[in-house]
Formats: sequence, structure tokens, C-alpha cells
Amino acid sequence: MAALAPVPDTAEPSFAELLAGRPFLSMHAQDGLLLEDVPLSAIADAVGTPCWVVSAGTLRARLAALRAAFDPLRAHVHYAVKANDHLAILRLMAAGGAGADVVSGGEMQRALLAGIPPDRIVFSGVGKQPPELLQAAQAGIAQINVESAEELEVLSAVASAAGHSVAVALRINPDVDAGTHAKITTGRADNKFGIGLDTAAALYAHAASLPGVRPVGLALHIGSQIGTTAPYRAAFARVADLVRTLRAAGQTVSRVDCGGGLGISYRDEVEGSPAAFAGAVGAMLGGMGLDLMIEPGRWLAGPAGLLLASVVLTKTTAGRRFTVLDAAMNDLVRPAMYDAWHGIVPLGAADAVAAVSDTDIVGPVCETGDTFARSRLLPPLAPHARVAILDAGAYGSVMSSTYNARPLAAQVMVDGDRWAVIRPRQPLESLWANETIPDWLAAR
Repeated sequence: MAALAPVPDTAEPSFAELLAGRPFLSMHAQDGLLLEDVPLSAIADAVGTPCWVVSAGTLRARLAALRAAFDPLRAHVHYAVKANDHLAILRLMAAGGAGADVVSGGEMQRALLAGIPPDRIVFSGVGKQPPELLQAAQAGIAQINVESAEELEVLSAVASAAGHSVAVALRINPDVDAGTHAKITTGRADNKFGIGLDTAAALYAHAASLPGVRPVGLALHIGSQIGTTAPYRAAFARVADLVRTLRAAGQTVSRVDCGGGLGISYRDEVEGSPAAFAGAVGAMLGGMGLDLMIEPGRWLAGPAGLLLASVVLTKTTAGRRFTVLDAAMNDLVRPAMYDAWHGIVPLGAADAVAAVSDTDIVGPVCETGDTFARSRLLPPLAPHARVAILDAGAYGSVMSSTYNARPLAAQVMVDGDRWAVIRPRQPLESLWANETIPDWLAAR
């Protein structure tokens, strides 16, 4: 293995520190950066860049670890499809015993196509439309998490008209601040999600009187990238109190969907612990005779994926060095959207041991926000040198766009020493293949 370059005293983790926390990655003197047993340069040579690469072994290991932590509670794991909805990943999750948490009719169809049984699918989301609700009722999915009184009425009308009876859980907004980024918190009273605790008991009783729906429990999800258990414990305690209130009123409450949101370490954060998460669930909701569910997404998929990019050029302007990549914000939007931090590591072994200095790492899109990192320590990288942008397996490829007429990048899955393209690079001409020009604009 190649020795990695030391860096000056800085708050930034070094290349060595980044790889030490990611056991599925390694740097070899001849082959450079490896994901599992596959040199990433070999993938870049064959497929080109930008290119998404996901590790099947990492996904399996993390799913197994999460399930082991929750086995004592007999909790059901439903993978949050929105984190990364590729069919190959969903198939792998199904093989590992996970169900699916979906937030659209399209995600539900993806989950079914990947082999996840309908009785392992939960439908969440604040804006489900009648055709989607009918689709879910006809498929016989496990549960619909109802987000409002208005949605409950629509679901009742849709399901009863079609002759179905659908299991529902009321999604509660516990008014708990998860202490995460404002754009990914979902459990505060001023967020758009869920039903207030003050109206939940009355709405649950009303649901029991409606045709086409069967209230079976409660659901909650307080946010994403959560690093401590205190917000979970506070939220679960409020839900436990509501369960007791509903049961005292004669209602049947047999399930609680505890949500997800467990955080990962992008930079130097302490990664969320499945055991601690399970401990919070057990402490607040264990022993109540409930079927428990969780909805992990980022914790499973985030560390398993990365984005390969090549250097276009390096330029210096007003004393600042800019390293311009062929990947852009249309590929990975998280830094532009959330100011998110992602580790960036050279693929070449020689580059990894070279002296480093400050550079801004940017893409070619015509937006100042197309910036992956500012004042990041990297070696001088020649044109065509390659880097890996780490921890991009969740909310990376799935949020990509074709802005600036840039085709969607290829996707590859690695499994041990083998790899396969799981989505080819989008052909440029497909960007306008379905566009038409009105007759009155036709060339004369």
C-alpha cells in the first residue's frame, strides 16, 4: 500500500484519515485508489467520468449491522428509497431482508419491480395524489403513513370507492428539533410534515369511523443526518404518551414507524450508532406490544457510493487556485444546496503522496454555486488526473439533473473484485429526443 501525504496542521481530515474511516477504500502503490478490490482508475478508463460508483459489499455490511442492532426489538427495516433508488440497490436491499419506505407512486413501482414484496412497503410523504393512493391500495402495501386530515379524507374516498381497506398510520409531528440542517429537519411544528400532537387523538378516532381505512398505528420522522439520540428520545417519548392516550380511549394501536435520519461522518462527525438508535427506540417504546419499524436511507447508502471526476484544468485568479472538474452541481448538488462537505481524494497513488496546498474545487456549470469545496488541501493535479468525491451514495445520483445540457453520468456497482455498469452514460441526443417544435415555429 502507498503511504499517504501528511498535511499541515488543519481542521481538515487528511487523505489517510479519510480512508481510515472507510474500510472499503484503500490506496495501493501501483493501482491507486481501490473500492473493495477494484481499482477505480480501471472503471474511469472504461466508462469515463463523471461516473457514480457504489459498493455492494458496503451496502450489505451496513444493512446487516443495522438489522443486528434492531433484532432484539424485532423491528422491521424499510430502506428509504429516496436516498438512492437504483433497481440494483433496491434488489440488494430486498435480498438483505429490507422492505421499502417510498414517497411517490414512482418509487413504489421501482420497489415492486426490484422484488420488494408489497407487504414490505410503507408509503410516506406529504403530497400523495389520488392516483398514487389508489395504486397503493390496489397493490396491497403494508401501510400508508397519512400526513394530514385532508389526506385521510381523500384516501378514505379513493380506497372505499375501489372496494379496498387500507392500513394507515398517522404521521405525527412531535415538535422536536433534530439539531440538523434547517433544510432536512422534518419534526418541528413549523415544518410541512405530519399532524400536530394536539389534534392527533381526535383524528385517530375519526379515522376509525371512516370507510376504506384501518388505523393501525403512528409514524414519525424528525429529520436527517442526526448524530445524537436526545432528539429521538424526546420524540419517541411523546409518541409513547400518545399511544397510551389512544389505547385508554379504546383505540387499537399496534404499530409505530420510528422513522430514520441516522447520520454518517462526512468530515469528522461522530457517525450515528445503530445500537444507540435501537436503544432509544427500546427505552421509549419497548415493552408496549408494538410492531416497530425504522426507515434508514443515508446511513445505509451514503458511505457506499462515490463520484469519480477528472480534472479539466487548474487556473489561478486573483491569487486563488481553482481546480476545475468535469463533474458539476448537476451531478452532485448537495454542496450547492446544503453547503455540504464531501471528502475528495486523488485516485493516483503519486498524487496522494504529493505536497498539498489550498485550492477551490469547482465544476464547469455556469453558476458560482457550482463549487464542491473551498480552500481544500489538494496536490497540484494535472489535466486528466482523477479524484473521488466520497460519501455520495445517498442523495447524489438520485438528485442529478441535466442542467446546462449535461447528460446523466454513468453508474457502476462494485462487488468484491468484479464490477458492472448498472446505468450507461446518457446519450447527449436523448436530452432533446422527446422535444417538439410547434408548427408555427417551423423553419420556412
